[in-house]
Amino acid sequence: AAETASLEEQLQGWGEVMLMADKVLRWERAWFPPAVMGVVSLVFLTIYYLDPSVLSGVSCFVMTTEQQQRFHEICSSLVKTRRRAVGWWKRLFTLKEEKPKMYFVTMIISLAAVAWVGQQVHNLLLTYLIVTFILLLPGLNQHGIISNKHPGTMPHGKGNTMNE
Repeated sequence: AAETASLEEQLQGWGEVMLMADKVLRWERAWFPPAVMGVVSLVFLTIYYLDPSVLSGVSCFVMTTEQQQRFHEICSSLVKTRRRAVGWWKRLFTLKEEKPKMYFVTMIISLAAVAWVGQQVHNLLLTYLIVTFILLLPGLNQHGIISNKHPGTMPHGKGNTMNE
């Protein structure tokens, strides 16, 4: 709870942007998934075409109390995700200490696979695919496509807004 409060304080200026992004990433409207793919495609085509050195710009707006609650949930989710990542990182180092041979073999195979994929696929295309997947992941999870949840269920008793 303290970590979530600290993160909320740090991200307070980005609250409105995070709330809108959360709605889009959870696919609250049926047109959000194609819009996400379209925006990501446009950004990557621009990067490819212009080869810019710096990308910047996002503006923030005022939040309401309801949005503040969702902002709290987003921050809590980010803290949980960070904890999971740190947990995996610690497990990796525990494996390194307890079973160095297994760690070595696992790392060699993993790094060789990543290197092979990196060699076969253009860096920008690979980055595009990874970014698109990461941005679509919350919606895929929210609508039960990659989880055990019933498709289309929404929190707080809301129905399936994909059909609106």
